[in-house]
Amino acid sequence: MDHEHHKPPDHGGPEAEEDTRLKHKGYEAHKGHADHHKMMLEDFKKRFIVSTILTIPIVVLSPTIQGILGYRFDFPGSIYLQFILSSIVYFYGGYPFLKGIFEELGKRTPGMMTLIAVAITVAYVYSCAVVFGLPGMTFFWELATLIDIMLLGHWIEMRSVMGASRALEELVKIMPSEAHMVMDGMVHDVSVEDLQVGDRVLVKPGEKIPVDGEVIEGDTSVNEAMLTGESKPVSKTVGDKVIGGSVNGEGSIKAEVKKTGKDTYLNQVVELVKQAQESKSRAQDLANRAAFILTIIALSVGAITFIIWVLAGQTLNFAVERTATVMVITCPHALGLAVPLVIAVSTALAAKSGLLIRNRTAFEKARGLQAIIFDKTGTLTLGKFGVTEVLPLEGSYREEDLLTYTASLESRSEHPIAAGITGSARDKGIGLKTVSGFKSIPGKGVEGIIDGKIYRVVSPGYLEEKGLAIDNDRVEKVKQQGKTVVFLLEGDTLAGAIALADIIRPESKDAIARLKEMGIKCMMLTGDNRYVARWVAEDLGLDDYFAEVLPDQKVEKVKEVQRKYVTGMVGDGVNDAPALTRANVGIAIGAGTDVAIESADVILVKNDPRDVVKIVSLSKKTYRKMVENLLWATGYNAFAIPLAAGVLYAYGIFLSPAAGAILMSLSTVIVAINARMLKA
Repeated sequence: MDHEHHKPPDHGGPEAEEDTRLKHKGYEAHKGHADHHKMMLEDFKKRFIVSTILTIPIVVLSPTIQGILGYRFDFPGSIYLQFILSSIVYFYGGYPFLKGIFEELGKRTPGMMTLIAVAITVAYVYSCAVVFGLPGMTFFWELATLIDIMLLGHWIEMRSVMGASRALEELVKIMPSEAHMVMDGMVHDVSVEDLQVGDRVLVKPGEKIPVDGEVIEGDTSVNEAMLTGESKPVSKTVGDKVIGGSVNGEGSIKAEVKKTGKDTYLNQVVELVKQAQESKSRAQDLANRAAFILTIIALSVGAITFIIWVLAGQTLNFAVERTATVMVITCPHALGLAVPLVIAVSTALAAKSGLLIRNRTAFEKARGLQAIIFDKTGTLTLGKFGVTEVLPLEGSYREEDLLTYTASLESRSEHPIAAGITGSARDKGIGLKTVSGFKSIPGKGVEGIIDGKIYRVVSPGYLEEKGLAIDNDRVEKVKQQGKTVVFLLEGDTLAGAIALADIIRPESKDAIARLKEMGIKCMMLTGDNRYVARWVAEDLGLDDYFAEVLPDQKVEKVKEVQRKYVTGMVGDGVNDAPALTRANVGIAIGAGTDVAIESADVILVKNDPRDVVKIVSLSKKTYRKMVENLLWATGYNAFAIPLAAGVLYAYGIFLSPAAGAILMSLSTVIVAINARMLKA
């Protein structure tokens, strides 16, 4: 094979650069999108700070504020200073809303941007007309404070959803950057991106496998849990497939590259995550729906007010002032803070409870979840291979004795099963005995002398080879559950059996029970085998489970459940990332992979499945507060708008801009207090 393109000093070349460019095209596009969101967040923050500083003198110079607070501060040209400062606030601070109205109207979905833009434009144009001769009162301070509060609300909102997923970036990070390429009997460290199909690589113990390939030399066990969901380390020998990103165990292997670039397993998962992100619905939130209604009301009532007063014979100035008052009052300051304030309080409460909210819209949907799908490995289970049962087969042995002797022997071995047994013994505080004459029984187990007697820890294959029969219902049951079973022999006598599997989290059963009490269907989705899946499902009382499911199939399973229910997904591995983004609400276990976390809408910091119950409960309370705040923020319009329009003018009653301003301030205070009353 020609390896000229791999000469150590030069790993590049146009072909390699093109392959790398294509390989990371989706990632770069995604990164650019995330950078755009960050720039927007900083832009809102800067506009808010500048506008707020300029608003201070505008408010101090306002005749309305001076009348309310009972002081006098005026000087020649003060009205023009207000005009200049307000013009800066209008054009600079109001720019996002003035730009937003064209985007919303272009999409025929008038919402918050339209309402704000109409209100500040009417207030600004009318106030400018007053400055330059039209009789009436200016709305400069209302204009400036409205822009400030709306900028603050949008900034708070954008911060709460800034998590716009970095999943693709994290997926790329999983792959090692270098590989040990074997060429002409020599080992060269080369960039993974330079590897091509047919190349050969050396993978040392504990390293990540750099490519999708096939083992051509050596034996090992590989941890694929992060990628496939398989809880047990998978044995690999010559001819077996290995997946890039999985972690090599105790043996060195050589592998031949079979897939590169976009064809690799991990890059296919990247594509799945990307597709799932793009397909997620973008429903309007509550505030936008309220803003749409108020926009229609503001424009309609404003136009009707102007027409009626003109037809009634009032002066043009009076009709314009009534119209402007209606338009400004229809856009209450409180509406811009109603939802963001609740979200800010809710996010803080959630963080104190060990829940990190990354996607506000999805978090709101959690209140309506009808089904929750859990990943198994690392979510409902500890993701840790350990002892689940100790079964005495000979009357003189207690469970503790069996675990003591087995762990003492296995402490001398580096096999994953040995690590599971010794780890479980350590967790139970069991001391180990001294072992002499230790030796390995190739492919079958280990043996050694303890207290002057020969003990062996062996596989079922060893018993068959020796013709040792096992007739025990409990052993048969754990075998049917798909657990790994090893046996302890004293000489040639069967002393007991040790069953191992991925250990179920102690909190999982309570979490499932509480969710089912809330009327939520609980399911499990796993890449593990169906026997282990059935055991976990039965032990936890799940409504359903799906086993031996690959990442692309996981997305299909989520879609299948979504046809019947509003669906949440809880997971922690790379293999869960596409399903997390596809679900209505994606929930990641905090100690899971960065990919799962970046793909999720909510993160459980404490790795406790019971926190899923908290998510649903807090989502319901948060939504209820949002509705209450929107009612407070818009409710006074029911009487404020008619009064501003002048329906009781014949009785000498109408709402002045100053009175309207007081009502707006009161509404804002009520909304802020109500948001603070949200409890977890």
